Amino acid sequence: MSTAQSCPLPTVSLSKYLEEEGQNKNAESQLLKSSLPAENDCHTQAEDPVSDVPKYLLELGLTPECKQLISSLPAEKGWVANLLHQYQGFWHTTRQLQAVLTCQNHFQAQETDILLVTTPKSGTTWLKAIVFALMNRVKYPNTDNNHPLLSENPHILVPFLEYGLYIDSQVPNFTTFTSPRLFATHLPLVSLPESAKNSSCKLVYLCRNPKDTFVSLWHFTNKLRTKDMGSNSLEETFDKFTRGVSLYGPFWDHVLGYWKESLENPERVLFLKYEEMKEQPKLQLMKLAQFLGCPFSNEEETRGAVDGIQKLCSFENLSNLEVNKTGKLASGEEYKAFFRRGEVGDAKNHLTPQMIEKLDQITEQKLHGYGLKF
Repeated sequence: MSTAQSCPLPTVSLSKYLEEEGQNKNAESQLLKSSLPAENDCHTQAEDPVSDVPKYLLELGLTPECKQLISSLPAEKGWVANLLHQYQGFWHTTRQLQAVLTCQNHFQAQETDILLVTTPKSGTTWLKAIVFALMNRVKYPNTDNNHPLLSENPHILVPFLEYGLYIDSQVPNFTTFTSPRLFATHLPLVSLPESAKNSSCKLVYLCRNPKDTFVSLWHFTNKLRTKDMGSNSLEETFDKFTRGVSLYGPFWDHVLGYWKESLENPERVLFLKYEEMKEQPKLQLMKLAQFLGCPFSNEEETRGAVDGIQKLCSFENLSNLEVNKTGKLASGEEYKAFFRRGEVGDAKNHLTPQMIEKLDQITEQKLHGYGLKF
């Protein structure tokens, strides 16, 4: 089977999608100025938010269903937003929870869909870039010139379900997407929309060592906090993380859910490790292509297609592109916040020996008997 036959392209009508994305950004900018919530039954917000408050700190479009649900859920102080709420065993911000509910109620998976799944700060941006380049390599064979990843952030090219498409109670228009549709999510297995659970769509799960995941998440969330909020201490967030109180946490439950699913349904769920992708990028890329049904041909390997995608999607290349140094999402997160070091083992530069020992003990306890090691 040729690459063109095995990899229907493009994944999305790119020009039309990017045009609509730009329109969405303009609309959301106006929304911040003119459509602030008249009331808040969940927790206190400033009565007159200034226009420079990032949208990810606001709670717009909460439905009565969400407000009623929140009143019954366990809550803890958030890392960035005011509160985290525990829903179906995992923790979400208020704005995020509304998006999860909307996604669960409305998303209709197709058999050919591909979902990229991660916990936050486990290589999400990297995985999006790799799979986008992989699935679109026939349409964009030249990775040095005119490739969408050179001018658009991976989070635009591969949109999040709950964070992007269904945020603020929006119900997206999927007419610009062609098969196979490519999405990303941080949702745990238990919280996937029923249509995704019951379909034959493929899931690519990327996980990362919990120590590096925690340190990266601590840095990232501090970047999202405003100057008035100050920074969270390492000790405070470490306590929350080890108790499972983090975005889409507990980390171990999230990882274990998809690990077990990958063992039971290996043809549907591919489980990848960040560390192995860093150590053996070519092997893992070819494994990923095989799983997605578009393996590299001998001719592609000979002309360097694999190496080209590796180079294009490397941390060094992506982090130094102008678009990823200056742009930001419609919700306010700067693209540069998604890139820090991208290294394996950086946690040892931040955590005390006692912290490392505690995380190792929790990991051993949580994953014991399942055959998953970090």
